[in-house]
Amino acid sequence: MPTDSATDDSSSPGVLPSRDHLPAAWRDVPVLDVVIPVHNEEKDLGRCVLRLRDHLVRTFPYPFRITVADNASVDRTPQVAAGLAASVAEVRHVRLDQKGRGRALRTVWSASDAPVLAYMDVDLSTDLNALLPLVAPLISGHSDLAIGSRLAGGSRVVRGPKREFISRTYNLILRGSLHARFSDAQCGFKAIRGDVARELLPLVEDTGWFFDTEMLVLAERAGLRIHEVPVDWVDDPDSTVHLVRTATDDLKGVWRVGRALAVGALPLDRLARPFGDDPRDRQLTGVPGGLARQLVGFCVVGALSTLFYLLLYSGFRTFTGSQAANALALLVSAVANTAANRRLTFGVRGRDRAVRHQAQGLVVFGIGLALTSGSLAALGAASGDPAHSTELAVLIAANLAATVLRFLLLRAWVFPDRRETRAAQGTRRPAYDVTHAYDVREPAYDVTSVHDTREPAYDMTPPLGTGTTTDTTTPTPHGTPIPHDDHTRNAR
Repeated sequence: MPTDSATDDSSSPGVLPSRDHLPAAWRDVPVLDVVIPVHNEEKDLGRCVLRLRDHLVRTFPYPFRITVADNASVDRTPQVAAGLAASVAEVRHVRLDQKGRGRALRTVWSASDAPVLAYMDVDLSTDLNALLPLVAPLISGHSDLAIGSRLAGGSRVVRGPKREFISRTYNLILRGSLHARFSDAQCGFKAIRGDVARELLPLVEDTGWFFDTEMLVLAERAGLRIHEVPVDWVDDPDSTVHLVRTATDDLKGVWRVGRALAVGALPLDRLARPFGDDPRDRQLTGVPGGLARQLVGFCVVGALSTLFYLLLYSGFRTFTGSQAANALALLVSAVANTAANRRLTFGVRGRDRAVRHQAQGLVVFGIGLALTSGSLAALGAASGDPAHSTELAVLIAANLAATVLRFLLLRAWVFPDRRETRAAQGTRRPAYDVTHAYDVREPAYDVTSVHDTREPAYDMTPPLGTGTTTDTTTPTPHGTPIPHDDHTRNAR
């Protein structure tokens, strides 16, 4: 976990630590915490948890934990979960008194001390052979999040046409409305690095099924790396998910998140990496950097934009006057120019502030329009009916003058250099110590002896009367146990 000096400055860039590969000899706490959120799953819970545990014992090289997150079940799910926790060393049980998959994941992930957090649906529709490929990029430090995808190339899926249509339609909506680039938002098979979760989860508002989508959209907009794994997936015909209600809630979530992103209401800067963690921060011999690199990029973009503008102007000029053709051509080329300079010249990635940048770019466009329109007006006043070639020559000269001013405005106002600020902050931040990076001050449950690979007796008989099969205390940072609330204790 980042040190106090870093977390106190959570509103500034560089709050996330560098992505480091976990040590091969990591044994202090579980490397992986797999959360299984459940609601009224007494029939499938025991069988699925034992199957997952056996798979991890056979294939996963690090210590692990399986956490059953029971969100307000009213059947025997709490008793079954408590029985599993009592008989299987790697299993823990957390009871919540409110429904919501997102709420269950936020609660357990926020309290977990594992450096890699995952979740999967209790029906295990996703083939477990995809689990290690899912979490490996997070253990290595390559990626921030990982998702299983039923829509990626190489996936093999068995499900009915109704669910197929709904899934593909929903992901098309995400691509069209929120410009999402991940392929499958709803597959119940995801993982996230613990340090990223601690900064990202407070920004996620949804507590239900839209939780996954909101988390992925915000991560992508913040420039975090999302790894996708094609999965083998077989639909559960007994699924209790209410498709119409879920789809309605998802659409409401899309509207809410889209509006927040459009007005810049989310502090995504807190998810930036420290200066130097990105290889693009490096200065290499023979590779222009800083102002020189920006000038090269701006000139290339400017030359292409000018050609694009002239083609547009010539096309519009065939059916309208010179002033209207100039305004239309300049407007279209200005939008393309701002987008290209944003990405290629000034290195701004992700969708954060994209609308604001385009609005500022239109102000710069207005200045360019005033220069070129004024030049055309002066030419018309001087020559009366100038030739088309003369118009183009005057426009080129006016555009050159506007280009210089555009670069200065883009560099100083639209895309100010945030990396210099990050570099200054990076000199004040202590080095990231991976051995203490995942220390959680208030763990919600005892995590000692989580990887005992002995074959325990799988006693599925629910505890009777006393409720003593699981821990009823929670350690505090100072070692003083505090009791769970009566609701949790009675449920267990």
